[in-house]
Amino acid sequence: MAATCTHLATIAHVAPSGDGCVECLAMGARWVHLRRCAECGHVGCCDSSPNRHATAHFHATQHPLVQSYEPGEEWYWCYVDEVGFELDGAPPSPSHP
Repeated sequence: MAATCTHLATIAHVAPSGDGCVECLAMGARWVHLRRCAECGHVGCCDSSPNRHATAHFHATQHPLVQSYEPGEEWYWCYVDEVGFELDGAPPSPSHP
């Protein structure tokens, strides 16, 4: 596990793919919390959710960073470096309604 994330350059300011987990909405499933891919904006459900779509998105695309898509949460998680962090001075993250 790295002490810091080495993938900050992959952060893009793109719109979220929707107001909920794209795959769960399509299949009529529920989620616990949401994560937004920091590279492409895909919104997927967290690993506490039954379907773990955010992690599945990482495995399918190799996009390394997700950001919490929960109101008031500003943290990121890097799947590759296995480290969570916040960015000082970063604009507030988008969150679902």
